[in-house]
Amino acid sequence: MAFIDYYSVLEVDKKATTDDIKKAYRKLARKYHPDLNPDDAEANKKFQQINEANEVLSDPEKRKKYDAYGENWQHAEEYEKARQSQSQSQYSGSSYSNFGDDASFGNADFSDFFESMFGGRRGNSRQSSFKGQDYNAELHLKLQDIAKTHKQTITVNGKNLRITVPAGIADGQVIKLKGHGGPGANNGPAGDLYITFRIEEDAEYKRLNNDIYKTVSLDLFTAVLGGEITVDTLDGKVKLKVPPETQNGTKVRLKNKGMAVYKKEGSFGDLIITYDIKIPTNLSDKQKEAFRELSKL
Repeated sequence: MAFIDYYSVLEVDKKATTDDIKKAYRKLARKYHPDLNPDDAEANKKFQQINEANEVLSDPEKRKKYDAYGENWQHAEEYEKARQSQSQSQYSGSSYSNFGDDASFGNADFSDFFESMFGGRRGNSRQSSFKGQDYNAELHLKLQDIAKTHKQTITVNGKNLRITVPAGIADGQVIKLKGHGGPGANNGPAGDLYITFRIEEDAEYKRLNNDIYKTVSLDLFTAVLGGEITVDTLDGKVKLKVPPETQNGTKVRLKNKGMAVYKKEGSFGDLIITYDIKIPTNLSDKQKEAFRELSKL
């Protein structure tokens, strides 16, 4: 049977402290736990190795014996007899400590190397609990969708979940829903769900923080003579008065007609409109003549 390097299994140095071993064990055991890796034979094998390594290295007596003989494990029986004779008066009952949360899992299989060197499993069989796996999901929305707080149903791991989407949420923003991830192991808490919001680009509106930018076409005659136009906003239609002799590229700011400010009810950015004056096309001869007359004036 082959020698097993328990330090390599737990990915720690031979000088690792008890706390180092504890941290390494809990990290790896959670990663490879069968409850979090169903039907994964390789993960289950790795979990058993981690469990076995922890059983040895977290127990001072086993670790001392393991360090003393290592690859010369065949001579462990001689070490055991010497240890018992030297420590008979110091220990009563079992010489294996109770390590609480660091304890190995019950019902675990141990290698022939372990059985030969330590004569079977001893120690605490109390199982540690682990938090469930965290889930990640993406929710794609249009700009108009986030103008107001609303309810949305998403499907995560085959389950429908109804969530509240706050108005003004940003593209790429992540919201954590505690306890909506995978189930915990050994009565551990459920994992969390992290939802990343993706806001699609809009052909009509451009968002910059909480302000919304929009280009509005303006005919030449309204630009020259002035008038009234109707403009669409995220919050419905509004009427605007256009002053006479409005120039191309003129900007108009509509206060509080932009995007809702995230988690600040009643607060909004502004809507900034840029006028794009359109030159008339397909003019009749009479219309062209009228422009010639105007040019002379």
